[in-house]
Amino acid sequence: MTDTGRAVRVLLLYYSFSGQASGLVHRLANGLTSAGVEVAMERLHPEVPLRFPLGSIPRTLRMMFTSFLRWRVEIAPLPAVCFDSHDLIILAGPTWSYSPSGPVLRLLDRDGRQLFAGRQVLPFISCRRYWRYHFFYLKHRLTACGAFVVNRIVFTHPSPEPVLTLGVFLKIAGRNPEKSRLLGKWYHKYGHSQQQLQEAERIGGLLGDSLRTGQDLAGLALPPA
Repeated sequence: MTDTGRAVRVLLLYYSFSGQASGLVHRLANGLTSAGVEVAMERLHPEVPLRFPLGSIPRTLRMMFTSFLRWRVEIAPLPAVCFDSHDLIILAGPTWSYSPSGPVLRLLDRDGRQLFAGRQVLPFISCRRYWRYHFFYLKHRLTACGAFVVNRIVFTHPSPEPVLTLGVFLKIAGRNPEKSRLLGKWYHKYGHSQQQLQEAERIGGLLGDSLRTGQDLAGLALPPA
């Protein structure tokens, strides 16, 4: 509830290819609900399910190339709840070759103006390191749809470069770089850490408290702070 007794409602709209973004999003939702916020969580569903891991290096290279060209992925229609009134929409997903994922791009093309016009929107990005171009492009697209982009949340994989990029590539291709005698010394786990999951939940609580008290979300120190 807000200070005036009105329930605060958040739509958490997300896509997750490998499950890393999904884990963060669910912990964020836990934090929001613990702060007394009503959360509607909806996942984007490709009409043709995308397989993770892709299973081969050629398939992975092909996906990297098409993603660089901002390949769109057709998605199922959104449920009606997505078009209800919400105090905040959190649009979450991974970075694909410096840009939003194909399902998110298709969402913006198809439903962007109807979904986001006049709404507060908070992008939430899961990625290796290269999130800035993703964020600025997404902010441009959302603003063109009439949204008010109030801030951003970014979680990057904690492994060091350059083994991070190589490890992610091999994981998507179906290999196990964390078990490699060479890479395994530096690349211990694919994706986000337990500490980052805990931080996502803390951020959810912070967002929820800020929404209930009417605090300006642009002033919040969100990761990377």
